[in-house]
Amino acid sequence: MRYSAIPESLDKSRDSREGRAKALGMLSIALFLTYSSYLFYLQVIRGSEYRAKATTITRQTSVIPAQRGEIYDRAYSVPLVLNTDSFAVDIVPALVPPESRDAVFTRFAEALGIGVEELRRKVPPSYYHLYQAIEVRSSVPYSTITSIAERIDEFPGVSWHSKPVRNYLETGSISHVIGYVGDITRDELKLMYNQGYKSGDVIGKDGIEKQYDMALRGREGREYKTVDVIGKNIESGQGRVDPPVMGSNIVLTIDVTIQRLVEKALGERIGSAIVLRPATGEILSMVSYPWYNPNAFTGPDSGVEYAKLIADPTNPLINRAMQSSYPPASTFKTVLTAGVLEDGVFPPDQTVLCAGEIFYGDRPFRCHIKKPGHGWLDLMGALEQSCDIYFWTVGRDYLGVERIVSYAKEFGFGQKTGIDLPGEIDEGFVPTPQWKDRRFHEKWLGGDTMNLAIGQGFLLATPLQVADMMAMIVNDGVIYRPHLIRELRDPGSGAIISSVEPEVGIKSQISAETFAEVKRYLRGVITDGTARFPVDTEAVAVAGKTGTAEVGLKDRWHSWFAAYGPFGAAPEDTIVVVVMVEAANPWEWWAPYASNIIFQGIFAGQSYDEAVDELGLRYMIPRQERAE
Repeated sequence: MRYSAIPESLDKSRDSREGRAKALGMLSIALFLTYSSYLFYLQVIRGSEYRAKATTITRQTSVIPAQRGEIYDRAYSVPLVLNTDSFAVDIVPALVPPESRDAVFTRFAEALGIGVEELRRKVPPSYYHLYQAIEVRSSVPYSTITSIAERIDEFPGVSWHSKPVRNYLETGSISHVIGYVGDITRDELKLMYNQGYKSGDVIGKDGIEKQYDMALRGREGREYKTVDVIGKNIESGQGRVDPPVMGSNIVLTIDVTIQRLVEKALGERIGSAIVLRPATGEILSMVSYPWYNPNAFTGPDSGVEYAKLIADPTNPLINRAMQSSYPPASTFKTVLTAGVLEDGVFPPDQTVLCAGEIFYGDRPFRCHIKKPGHGWLDLMGALEQSCDIYFWTVGRDYLGVERIVSYAKEFGFGQKTGIDLPGEIDEGFVPTPQWKDRRFHEKWLGGDTMNLAIGQGFLLATPLQVADMMAMIVNDGVIYRPHLIRELRDPGSGAIISSVEPEVGIKSQISAETFAEVKRYLRGVITDGTARFPVDTEAVAVAGKTGTAEVGLKDRWHSWFAAYGPFGAAPEDTIVVVVMVEAANPWEWWAPYASNIIFQGIFAGQSYDEAVDELGLRYMIPRQERAE
């Protein structure tokens, strides 16, 4: 038998196949080891990290709104602002099927009672991809929610949540003090974002609601759920919940009984009135007419209501007690009296002849009673009778403009009071020769000093500044910063969190002897002077000053009355009352009469109607002539 040799080419081919098999096997082993190592790395080494990421991705967080703190009167017994349960309706645009979006939007708008175009403005096409809930409407009644819930399959992506709304129980003159709330705007969000505010928040827009928004708003809660890709809850039971924390309750310095009394005493007259406790700066009442109903801002048509108020020519959104300034008129003679007594530039017992008019240059200056005038008057008599000629003469020839300006500023004119309300942009105005030169390029004249001496001309003051002026006299030279907050309280226990202590705003260098004399003179205004007829209450001894500011009309003037009582009592037992009635009203010299009713009601413990009847003013015929 013969054996033939294996060809060399076949031997090499077999070696090549074996080599490739070995290489493939090694590659397979390498890939297996690589993937195994990577899976070990992902699942073991970084497993906790990725599990956390997965949980975060599938965890849905919803906000639980916090209830705003409530607002009470000074006794913490009368609620002024509470919360009412209400609902807001949301939609998640990405959950609305594109093919049925138009039909869903139409049905949804009809259910909410709004136009479909309004809905499209709130959910524009650029939002269609979002899985974020967009609030479409707030203050939705429960009946609407039940109607949507019964047909929820017709409203894919629609949901609702509780959103308490403010219930303003007192809707009269207290509105300017309390203010109102509304949804945060884009401009507001830009300024307040770093303070923790976000889109969709309800914030204070005016008054106490705005000034103390951070204390009132509380802290939102959170509810956490694990959901699938379509937002369905895949956890058993309720997810983790961080409960909301209600905001602090606020106790005002306002006495609601006095507020109602003052509101009725002022009546439907454009103007304002203030009752102030001078020993602490607490405001017991602040009334400005016309007012508005803050509940109008909590409904779905709040934008329309706001537009109406803005367009109202009587400006009901303005708090005239602190945001409007006027010539203080003869109430300013109180400052001149203090200046004459303190400086000693003109003896208080020296008399000046009032013949009804005097001339300065070629211009006649006429006293308010005209000819034949008051006759010879000393300082006390001049203040009692509000004699213009006396104060023109002494102010121009003896005290001088620089001293008048200095005393005006010492009494707080021309500067903000620092009250704890937003919007005190009006600080009044005290003119000076330098200002007139810059403003009009004109020299200050003696006639300007004469106007300034009787609270006319360029001089302007807010009613709150005039109240501070009277408070300084009561306190012998101290003005405490006026404020409206008395306490912050825990909403659950009612425990006091913090309370406001009196804070000195201005301290005068005028002597106590001067203030004692000014008080005596102011009492004379009531017993023997211009206010002896309108202020005749026997419930309390009143001291004060009338004022009538000219506004260029022949039959109308601003009516002022600034007073305090009881005369002779300690400051802690005293109240200051200031009433200002604008010339926009028919002239009736109402400010002193309104003050008379206020003093009677407070110190006799009477309602408005009881005080009016006690004083015999029920059938009073309004005065038609100018009076001081």
